[in-house]
Amino acid sequence: MFKFVADSSCDVDMLDGVKIETVPLTISTDERDFVDTMDMDVHEMLDYLLEYKGRSYTACPSTESWLKAYEGADELYVIAMTSHLSGTYNSACVARDIYLESNPDAKICIVDTLTTGPEMRLTIEKMIEWKKAGKSFEEISAGVKEYLDSTRLFFAFKSLHNFAQNGRVNKLVAAMVEKLNITITGTASEEGNIQPGQKIRGTKKVVNHLLDEIQKAGFKGGKLRICYIENEELARLVSDGLKALYPGLESQIYPARGLCSYYGERGGIIIGCEC
Repeated sequence: MFKFVADSSCDVDMLDGVKIETVPLTISTDERDFVDTMDMDVHEMLDYLLEYKGRSYTACPSTESWLKAYEGADELYVIAMTSHLSGTYNSACVARDIYLESNPDAKICIVDTLTTGPEMRLTIEKMIEWKKAGKSFEEISAGVKEYLDSTRLFFAFKSLHNFAQNGRVNKLVAAMVEKLNITITGTASEEGNIQPGQKIRGTKKVVNHLLDEIQKAGFKGGKLRICYIENEELARLVSDGLKALYPGLESQIYPARGLCSYYGERGGIIIGCEC
């Protein structure tokens, strides 16, 4: 029996008729915890965090959570968000070593995607495609790195409040972004870190900038996936802009789950594409 397992920052639990066992991260303050399951109320979390004045932070899935997701499988494909921003990948690896003690013949591929959100989704889609095409475990495991070299992640965030609350950016910078109604664009670096780009005002300028950056990265009309945080309009504008340039483009937009909503915040979008 095979399984696809991913942490909850992939935003999905079913793709192409294949169940994805998602292991939830947790978004916390000193007062409340929000477990990133499919039924978590993202709107409520965003409202609460906007008003909360103390620190907020995220916690990676426990080893036990990964082990529960692995249970019953002898062939596992495990997809984790970037190890440079979370202990999720390391936790999955610890669970693998424990699982192999009692299941020594199991095959387990764990992918450090060096990304999150829609780019993770593209990776899972490709691995499922390969599995359905009859590729072996070894072929799929070997092909993932090369595929990830051909995908990119971009973002446009309208707030850095939560980044500031968990110490990832200066609070004065976050306050300036909010006060001046600025959108921060950027990408994921090759090392798996967040790489801020431009500070832009105005939706049209944001869309045009994203279209330019995506094309500069080598986009030629490959798959496009965009998750949004209560801003479907911006996601649709970017998708429609690329469709106008590349007729027949396969594009999907969808709401983000908890972890991507925590970092993207209300009004933000995260873009994954094949370049």
